[in-house]
Amino acid sequence: MRALCKTAPKAGFEICDVPVPALGPSDVLIRVEKAGICGSDLHIFSWDKWAQSRIKPPLVMGHEFMGRVEAVGGSVRMVAPGDRVSAEGHIADGTCFLCRTGQAHLCENLKIIGVDRDGAFAAYIAMPESNVWKLDAAIPDEFAAVFDPLGNAVHSVMAAGVSVKSVLIMGVGSIGLMAILVARAAGASAVYAVDVNPAKLELAKKLGADQTFAATDPQIVEKILAATRGEGVDVLLEMSGNPQALDNGLRAVRKGGRASLLGIPSENITIDLADRIIFKGLTLLGINGRRMFETWYQTEELVRSGRVDLKPIITHVIPFEDFERGFALMRSGEAAKIVLDLKGTA
Repeated sequence: MRALCKTAPKAGFEICDVPVPALGPSDVLIRVEKAGICGSDLHIFSWDKWAQSRIKPPLVMGHEFMGRVEAVGGSVRMVAPGDRVSAEGHIADGTCFLCRTGQAHLCENLKIIGVDRDGAFAAYIAMPESNVWKLDAAIPDEFAAVFDPLGNAVHSVMAAGVSVKSVLIMGVGSIGLMAILVARAAGASAVYAVDVNPAKLELAKKLGADQTFAATDPQIVEKILAATRGEGVDVLLEMSGNPQALDNGLRAVRKGGRASLLGIPSENITIDLADRIIFKGLTLLGINGRRMFETWYQTEELVRSGRVDLKPIITHVIPFEDFERGFALMRSGEAAKIVLDLKGTA
């Protein structure tokens, strides 16, 4: 089958021929139809410091997808050939302390498709039955393909408890934009968005942000404080991984506030721990993946009910073979969310 691979420790991907995955008794073979390009895929494509420390080529890339069940192992009962599905891309061992205490998303031996094992930028992917998510017929294919990053946004928002609270989102890439919709659906009283890209800030306004701020504005913290009666926001959602954005975000949170940290810095960073966190009595939440499977139920309900509409965020649906253009669009900032169309790929 054809797949998009990282074949060597250098920048770029290439389409290559690899074997169709073999199935164990509890595995499901899925014919991939749509797959989302993630920010982490761009890191791996660019072969930055994080990618160099984590990825071991050769590897099939991609972790956001939907498709149809092609075949199932002998012990599979939940799905059948022809079913329309997505899947949780974090594969837990099910036996460690964290898995057995309801925290499988933090599994000690977690394996991520497209990072630690072959992924979904391919004609087929094999997944454990326990990771497969049967899709509601009302959810469009393009939306279903990006349940993974939408789940990140849902987890970030829900963990922080934003109902009737002011929310600051630092970094409105695709997940930050999704977080605007989720925060609004979850009852946030006000949403503020910060980014370096004027087009993303304009889209943030259309999605429901009350005010937007340029990340380069030297008075950004003062302006956010002025918009919140001088107190600061109740909740910070840090989605950028940028050290200055994190520092500004922590400065803009009120005393006793909460911060969900999803963005991954490319290097170690220095923070004034005493002033930014300890003396302010902040609660910090590290957000990793999605809660299995509470977040998936929340995500499905938000989309199925129409409270979260991803049409404005999915700016491009392009053929699988045109992946180079997809990554160029991401790098230039012209795209919000890109979905690859793999129908017909073999």
